[in-house]
Amino acid sequence: MTRGSIRALKLALFAVCLVPLGKLVMETLGVAGMSLGANPVEQLIHRFGIWGLNFLLITLAVTPLRQLTGKAWLLQFRRMLGLFAFFYVLMHFLTYAGLDQRFDLPLILEDIAERPYITIGFTALLLLIPLAVTSTNGMMRRLGPRWKKLHRLVYLVVVLGVWHFYWQVKLDTVEPLVYASILAVLLGYRIWRKYGRTSHPG
Repeated sequence: MTRGSIRALKLALFAVCLVPLGKLVMETLGVAGMSLGANPVEQLIHRFGIWGLNFLLITLAVTPLRQLTGKAWLLQFRRMLGLFAFFYVLMHFLTYAGLDQRFDLPLILEDIAERPYITIGFTALLLLIPLAVTSTNGMMRRLGPRWKKLHRLVYLVVVLGVWHFYWQVKLDTVEPLVYASILAVLLGYRIWRKYGRTSHPG
């Protein structure tokens, strides 16, 4: 695939990744009769979180797709997807901190300390920050082999994200269990790829 084609696909992907944000903005403003429902703040928090988790899983899916299809150019989109995952997770937290808690720092810290699902979610956000900061080519060169080790934290981040979602849901756990199943497949594939293929009978 040519550089021009990659550039065009990146622009298209960038636009697609902004669609959830645009839809949320339109619903917040009530454009064309769109609405976030009776509890808009809760909906915003939930939807930003869901899209953060979606993008994390999509980012994890890039490597298996590249290996299974042989399309090396797919890796060109992994960084953008990861940064959008960070963006939506950050918006998830900022919506909670700003609209729900009015940036009341003592109350936010109390929530983080005393509500386990918030503790887990906040931990995932903190772990995402160094991954986002070191996502540039310059940081990859500076860190060398350490860069790959650092970015393996993404596996822990996604596990914590799914766990956060599961604990946050009070009654219907079907959706977080679907996310957990997708994550299990993605991680299971990596384990098989690393260990299972090297084992030979006899």
